[in-house]
Formats: sequence, C-alpha cells, structure tokens
Amino acid sequence: MKSLMLIARGIDLLNGTIGKLAMWLILAATLISAGNAISRKAFNLSSNAFLEIQWYLFAAVFMLGGGYAFLRNAHVRIDVLSGRLSPRARNWIDVVGILVFLFPLCYMLASMGWPVFARAWASGEISSSAGGLVRWPVYGLIPLGFALLALQGLSELIKRLNFLFCAGPDPLSHTGPSETELLAQEIAAAEKAAAGAHK
Repeated sequence: MKSLMLIARGIDLLNGTIGKLAMWLILAATLISAGNAISRKAFNLSSNAFLEIQWYLFAAVFMLGGGYAFLRNAHVRIDVLSGRLSPRARNWIDVVGILVFLFPLCYMLASMGWPVFARAWASGEISSSAGGLVRWPVYGLIPLGFALLALQGLSELIKRLNFLFCAGPDPLSHTGPSETELLAQEIAAAEKAAAGAHK
C-alpha cells in the first residue's frame, strides 16, 4: 500500500499544481474582458478573438479544475445525509461511486472527446466567426480534463482503501476549517482592522 500511496501523492501534487495554475486563468479572462470592453468603448476596436479567448479560458478553468476540486473535497456532496453516516460508510460510498460512476463517466467522455480533438487538430478547424480562433486547444481540454479527473479518482480510491483496510487516515475527515472558511476569516479580520483604523 505504501507504493500506492506514493502514486496517490504524485497525482495529488499534479492536480494541485494544475488547479492552482488554473486559478490564474480567471484573472487572465477578467483582464482580457476588461481590455476588450475598454478598447471597444474608447477606441471602437474589438475582435471576436478576444471574446473567444475568454470562453477558452473559462473552459480551461472548468475542465482542468475538476481534479483539483475532487482533491480538495470541494465537489457537491449531500452533507445532510453523509454527516449522519460513520466514516467507514462514507468512504465505502465514495469507493462505490468512484468505481461505478466516476471511472466509466471519465472514460466515456474522454473517449468521445478525443476524436473531436483529433479531427480539429488534423483539419486546423477555425471558428466560423470573423477573426475567430483555432478550435483544437479548447477541444483538447475535454479529454485532458476528464483524464485528470480520472487520475484524481484513482488517488482518492487509493486513499479510501488505505483507510478502510490499512488503518490509514480518513480522507474525508475535516480536522480544521476549509479554505473558504479561512478566507472568510481573513476578510472579516481585514474589515475589522480597516474599521478600527477609521475610528
């Protein structure tokens, strides 16, 4: 199991790195959107390429962030129900969900997305909009994103089996505040400090 846990840690590192880099794409999309709006209003200059690159960046955040969301346990859960179950029951539910639903879904969507990407790559498909972009990069996000999600599913499966059969740590335990709760605490502290400075 130690070698499997090393694989899981490697996958976690990969998806963690990609997820954190993908966050910067949100800033890039925002800056491009603002720049496009300013150039259109101030100079009457615009291009469909600016609109399409925003869509591409949003697609990249969404597709590349799936594995990261699974790593951080930030995906949708029915906490009202799962909170009443024992840790072993919650982990068994995840094991079944990963094997029965996640892996087949990732395989199906990645295998359906690959031919679309390959055709666009071979043909050099370009958007039908004037000044539009080539399509293969955004099509390539589909198989890549589901491959990363499947890899993270493998990592999560290993961690849950380690907990169930080898007395490893519970991957679903919440030992401290989430990143969202920490961010909310930081914002509240900054607001309190700002209010104290104005007095």
